[in-house]
Amino acid sequence: MASEEVVITEVADGIATVTINRPTKLNALNTAVREAFIEALGRLEADRDVRVAIVTGAGEKAFVAGADIAEFEHRTALDQFTASRCATVFSAAAAFRKPLIAAINGFCLGGGCELALACDIRIASATARLGQPEVNLGLIPGGGGTQRLARLVGVGQAFRLIYSGKMIDADEALRIGLVEEVVAPDRLMTRARELAAAVARKSPVALHLIKEAIQASLETPLAEGLRLETALLSVAFASEDKAEGVRAFLEKRAPVFTGRRPT
Repeated sequence: MASEEVVITEVADGIATVTINRPTKLNALNTAVREAFIEALGRLEADRDVRVAIVTGAGEKAFVAGADIAEFEHRTALDQFTASRCATVFSAAAAFRKPLIAAINGFCLGGGCELALACDIRIASATARLGQPEVNLGLIPGGGGTQRLARLVGVGQAFRLIYSGKMIDADEALRIGLVEEVVAPDRLMTRARELAAAVARKSPVALHLIKEAIQASLETPLAEGLRLETALLSVAFASEDKAEGVRAFLEKRAPVFTGRRPT
């Protein structure tokens, strides 16, 4: 693929790898990256051959080191307000209907950390560094950092990270629940693909319903969430994958899920 592509997508064995490709700029998010990333996720969501996606950054130094600060210099408050009301990489990642894994391979700061937060699972290289340094610019996180971070690691830890603007290492990120796994740098993509492959073998229908239910749990009271869960379970019962899963269990074989809805 052409080296000038700022977002590279590759698909193999049902797994899409989305690589933000500005390594000389530590994969900072600029307008071109944002537009290409949103377009890529839309395309992958529509691709029935894609079961799971992995997001990572090109090179060894950074997942995404944040926004491209050069774009901030002449941006007005109205410009920022207008941009925040449009589709963003964070909303696109959160709305992606298939499982989305962040493979964090270095600096994961500001908008990069917020992109990782919008993914379903985060696997970090042991050399990764994570944080929300916006306060150091006299700003606050604007891609979900004040909201998703607090929900993931707790209010106190979110205040500590965002107030201080400091980076933490991968082991501390694991301890507070900001990432789910830490692996050696040379194992990062292997481990991400292992996990993605295991997920890709599951029912696409069930995966979509699971994602909807867990995301709803962050925003709804328990009683409402439980009602949604039982409703989504009933939807799963209507799928061909449910029939295949039960048949395979009774026949003592591995199921072959297709993700087809009943006709």
